[in-house]
Amino acid sequence: MDRCVVLVDAGYLLGAAASLLAGEPARSRITVDHAGLIRQLRERAENETGLPLLRIYWFDGAPDRVPQPEHRRLRVMPRVTVRLGALTRSDGRWAQKGVDAAMHTELTELARNRACTDIVLVTGDGDLLPGLMSAKEHGVAVHLWAVQAADGDYNQSEDLVAEADERRVLDRSWITRAVRAKDLTGLCAPPPVPRPEIAAILSAPLPEAALASAERAAEAAAARNGVPAPDEAPAPSTGGHEQAHGHAHEHGHGSAAVPPPAAGKAVPTPKDLAGLRPAAAPHPAAPQPASALRWSSDRGWVERPPTALGEPAETASLPTLAHLTSAEQRWADREEDITTVGGDPFEVGQVFARRWLERLPEQSHVQRLSGLYPRIPHRIDGELLRYAARFGLLAHKDDQIDEHDRYAIRAGFWREIDVRAAAETAPAPAPGPATP
Repeated sequence: MDRCVVLVDAGYLLGAAASLLAGEPARSRITVDHAGLIRQLRERAENETGLPLLRIYWFDGAPDRVPQPEHRRLRVMPRVTVRLGALTRSDGRWAQKGVDAAMHTELTELARNRACTDIVLVTGDGDLLPGLMSAKEHGVAVHLWAVQAADGDYNQSEDLVAEADERRVLDRSWITRAVRAKDLTGLCAPPPVPRPEIAAILSAPLPEAALASAERAAEAAAARNGVPAPDEAPAPSTGGHEQAHGHAHEHGHGSAAVPPPAAGKAVPTPKDLAGLRPAAAPHPAAPQPASALRWSSDRGWVERPPTALGEPAETASLPTLAHLTSAEQRWADREEDITTVGGDPFEVGQVFARRWLERLPEQSHVQRLSGLYPRIPHRIDGELLRYAARFGLLAHKDDQIDEHDRYAIRAGFWREIDVRAAAETAPAPAPGPATP
């Protein structure tokens, strides 16, 4: 068959691109326009071979061979097939397992079955040398493409280079059309509405060091207000990370959207926190209860009422996204998740919040939710984490979402809520002078 096939070792292509653009082979240092990259590979392969493209095979590693967000986007693109090997961590470094064997098998099968006349290899691994030689023996022309090396030297096996029929270099100008180095100076933009209480939350120490101090502070505050000390002391969660289904801790429903506090800092008192956000007016017939700092299941200090049995009235009327989504919208959401959403934790939180906001029947819910910051109602928080789990954000060791990813997911959620709340409360522009 007079057509060409492209076999891409994604670990080599993106790792070498990261070295070239960011100075180190970590793929986390670059952003990739996968649709643009696939388009470039197809155009160049067809131009250099003079043949139509049959297919692009994308070989990559993934933890437990579970497709990551980029793999989910790639495998629905036309003329693209994704093959996944395992991704394992050893001595603090990630290593692919089974990718070379899969490429070798595909290379030899394509040549043996005469599925194409030209094969483009984007790789640098010498383990593919036997497969390359086998393909040549079956009458297939092998084109070997290299990514421009950061130091100007070879970043491919010399034996592989020697056996290839044709060799081309993907230079910096070609790479930068679809790949960019990340700007690490500001990964998360500050929220539009200042949150001064975050400083107090971050100043709280870890619960093991501060439990006794928190108890003494709560008891002193209760004594000053003439309220008996609580029967039950606040206790830290011992269950580790939250499950992906997002069940709340048995002592509360809320969840903080900020990183865990640093050890060795002073404990913020309820009085300190009370001055940072306006508190709701107490019932005139009842004394003001003393608020206590509790250690929630997501490892963040939050200010909670001493008695919170059941769901608070202010959150009970907030609908979940599932209740607001029709079957047609659900299908459209899934298509957007596969083809558009990148899977960055902060972005995932933003997308979820945007859909929830767009489908709310009553916009008063936005101000009500904004007043609950930093706690997300447990029903919405659980749904948010279940949604995030679709994007491969689970830590595959125990099927839980990584702690830092959970903070980023919730931060993205609050960012969208803040933008909408600020837009609704902004004063209307004054009318301009009348024109004659």
